[in-house]
Amino acid sequence: MKEVQPKTEQVKEMFDNIAPTYDSLNHILSLSIDKVWRRRVVRSVRRLGAKSILDVATGTGDLAIAMARKIEGSTICGVDLSPQMLEVAKVKVAKGGLEQRITLMEGNSEHLDIASESFDAATIAFGIRNFENKQACLKELARVIKSGGHLVILEFSNPTNPVIGFFYRLYSHKILPWVGGLISKNRSAYEYLPASVDGFPNPEKFSELIQQCGFKSVKHHSQSFGIAQIYIAEKE
Repeated sequence: MKEVQPKTEQVKEMFDNIAPTYDSLNHILSLSIDKVWRRRVVRSVRRLGAKSILDVATGTGDLAIAMARKIEGSTICGVDLSPQMLEVAKVKVAKGGLEQRITLMEGNSEHLDIASESFDAATIAFGIRNFENKQACLKELARVIKSGGHLVILEFSNPTNPVIGFFYRLYSHKILPWVGGLISKNRSAYEYLPASVDGFPNPEKFSELIQQCGFKSVKHHSQSFGIAQIYIAEKE
């Protein structure tokens, strides 16, 4: 019988495989709406006054780069499981001349090799649903964020409007895997995406989980008719 890999290893291998086409496919499949959502995250972090920021599941560095460019005086540490995604991020950081502002490191965000109370804020864009133990990740983030600091998470969700939900599920379960598989040659990775969204807690339940892990004043803001949510919380 073939041994089943832990989810952490499966996710690492999957993102290593799709790293070369990840950025272009992201923007094509989302019609570049993902860029709008990231800009809103950047504005939220900037309004909170954060300067030292940990970007978890940084991937190819889109959010880290956007924060470095738009938040004056900020320094970003981007952490990701996938070395291949980080290689893409390094090229983009160098191209943008941001090597002095952005540090990239390979690591598991459920067990961060970072001192406690090191950052003003932590961010995660489209990554929290991929963690094997979401609670462990959230508790680690509470540990490394300074007292009074903030957590900002951008994540997909399922629209509650039945009409929008129908077309969203049709797109995400049928069209997205076909197009993603055609371009990346890895259909299973783009079948994983809608499945991972379906298995993710609804905004109310996820907000409760955040609060249970060392945060308070948790708020969530619906994006594009509920296709995504931005969660903002303060370290308790």
